[in-house]
Amino acid sequence: MGWWQVSADTLAGSRFVLSPLAETFAGLRLLHTADAAHPGEREWLTAHLPAYRHLLADEPVLALLVRSGLGAEWIADFLTPTPRGGEGFEEEVARVRAVSGADARGHLRLSLGGPLPGALDRDDLPDLAARLLTYVWQEAVRPCWERRRRVLEADVVARVAQVGRSGWAAALDALRPGTRWLGGNRLQVNLHEFPPREISGAELVFVPVTPQRVGWVSWEGRERYALVYPCTGALADGGGGPAAVPVGLGALLGSARARVLVLLASPMSTSHLVAVTGQALGSVGRHLRVLLDAGLVERWGRAGRSVLYVRTAAGDVMVEAAASGHAGRAGGGR
Repeated sequence: MGWWQVSADTLAGSRFVLSPLAETFAGLRLLHTADAAHPGEREWLTAHLPAYRHLLADEPVLALLVRSGLGAEWIADFLTPTPRGGEGFEEEVARVRAVSGADARGHLRLSLGGPLPGALDRDDLPDLAARLLTYVWQEAVRPCWERRRRVLEADVVARVAQVGRSGWAAALDALRPGTRWLGGNRLQVNLHEFPPREISGAELVFVPVTPQRVGWVSWEGRERYALVYPCTGALADGGGGPAAVPVGLGALLGSARARVLVLLASPMSTSHLVAVTGQALGSVGRHLRVLLDAGLVERWGRAGRSVLYVRTAAGDVMVEAAASGHAGRAGGGR
């Protein structure tokens, strides 16, 4: 497993930041794998995958660059510059363009774990990568960036609250599969057998993205490190979103209210629920009041001025019972 040695001071000084480029690269990964985690991602792929594939069919060098740079265990470093926070997409992608051709080729060899294909033995690889990332940003991410940003900001609010309530170990364990606090100032960042890195004294940032089956780490020298993780909420869609609502629960509570209850398996604020479900603020507020009065959710705590809500044990039982009942009917059970 890969892990970092993190001092208490470094962890205490770490922060959560948003990155348009990280969100764009996560979108590129999703386009590359075409492996949707939920209906919202399938809808997004349906809208953007045909044009993306047409682009790569017309430009085989770009297609080869993507296949070579998005390795199974190692992403070519120049594709994922470490987010600094507070930068716009153009500022971030400029750092991709600024990489030398020689360094880009070296990063691709490492990602491939072997020699570079002859078609990629060229100096304009950073420009090609920046052009591809810009295409994904402009065509597939920027049109819904404001909505994505609200989801990401809501995730950060919930994570910061979790740190305050349960401590860094619990918050890190919940970031993404393969990430957990090992004790002894050791942070496991993935399940790959990479040498440990001493990062004490460096800047450490945590970066949420909305695609649900992605995550990576990056660093700049020994000064700045980043861990990118999928946020707790995902973009809603007309098909019900990432968290399936059991049919019986929807019939009992109404589909919109049942969706709020299902999502509150983890703490969320009202603004988070609005961003994830696409429902109006007033509607979410009414659903929460009904669920609170019924004892199915409770106030979990505060993060700044935001109140966080979570399901109670009674709410868990209702969701799980409805899900089990639906599974039994689907399988022909009685």
